[in-house]
Amino acid sequence: MAAIYSVTQINQYIKTAFTNDYQLRNVQIVGEVSNVKKDAKGNIYFTMKDAGAALSGVMFSRDAYYGLGFELNNGQRVIVSGYVSFFERDGKCQIYARKMNLEGRGNLYEEYEKLKERLYEEGLFDFEHKKPIPKFPKAVGIVTAKTGAAIQDIRNIAKRRNPFVQLVLYPAQVQGEGAAATIVKGIKTLDKMGLDTIIVGRGGGSIEDLWAFNEEIVARAIYEAVTPVISGTGHEIDNTIADYAADLRAPTPSAACELAIPDVLTALRQLEGMENTMRHCMDVRLHRANQQAKMLQIALDKVSPKARFENLQSRVSDLQERIVRAADNKLEGRKHRYEVLLTKLNGLSPTAKLTSGYGYIANAEDVPVKSVDDLQKEDTFSVTMWDGKIEGVVTKIQKELEKKNG
Repeated sequence: MAAIYSVTQINQYIKTAFTNDYQLRNVQIVGEVSNVKKDAKGNIYFTMKDAGAALSGVMFSRDAYYGLGFELNNGQRVIVSGYVSFFERDGKCQIYARKMNLEGRGNLYEEYEKLKERLYEEGLFDFEHKKPIPKFPKAVGIVTAKTGAAIQDIRNIAKRRNPFVQLVLYPAQVQGEGAAATIVKGIKTLDKMGLDTIIVGRGGGSIEDLWAFNEEIVARAIYEAVTPVISGTGHEIDNTIADYAADLRAPTPSAACELAIPDVLTALRQLEGMENTMRHCMDVRLHRANQQAKMLQIALDKVSPKARFENLQSRVSDLQERIVRAADNKLEGRKHRYEVLLTKLNGLSPTAKLTSGYGYIANAEDVPVKSVDDLQKEDTFSVTMWDGKIEGVVTKIQKELEKKNG
């Protein structure tokens, strides 16, 4: 009875067969590409086809960075270098591309790849040799054609971002025979001027148009320059040897200018906004600090010896006022009582009655006469009035009882 295998086992067996096939490890395939797709990670998926068949393919981002020197579009005929393997999950055979050239330009791309590989091995592209780009340059050199869109774009962008930066142009030939030599001369000339940054580049074009920036002498001039170099050659899809050798790569000359010259006007506006924010924060904090200082002063005043002394002094003054007020009230009360008693006493005083028409009668010995029996006829007596004394002699004595009986 024949053995029964799972789909996974069969696909693993096929994958092993592909892996062990030496001829499939390094192949070149020519065909037309279609269904080109690029994911967020930069991986490129495509299909290669000719009149008789089709083959799926993938080029990972790390391989595309070095192995793809043009923008891949549907309908192009290309030569793909890589290896053929089997994708177990989907159960399909596909080409894993390491390099890709347009058909008809194979020799030029091959030369480009060989030079790039050799300079890479020498260390011209190593990141530890990359020089930092000054953040706030005062003078920027430019190696490009004196006419054309590149220099105009750079001037416009520089004026908009920082009109105070000095631009020094070395008008170089950027394509054709002898272009590489003028580019090298421009780099070396500007490098001796003590500038902050040098921009090397031109607008986009075909690989032939950009070939001067793929020359070894240009790459070595950039590598040997003391001044940091930004390469802005071609369009975003183009990569030249100069891009790899430069301290910083920009997709276009305009982007190179933006990387070289900071937008100081926007920065100034941001600084003004930050200043206003800081002032507001400082005002808020100062207000809070003042409020806290007032609260602390109040708390300090409560426990301060001076405050306690002033409080005690205030209490003493208040007590003094209360004592004086109480003494005055008591004195007034005593005075009132004294006047009442004096009035009562005056009412009880014999002399007080004299003012009402009464008199005080005394005999010759000045003994009070209390009864008519105390005097005899011819006795002398005196009557004391409130304003003086009257003396007299008794001429007649009549008792009240005799009067009533009579």
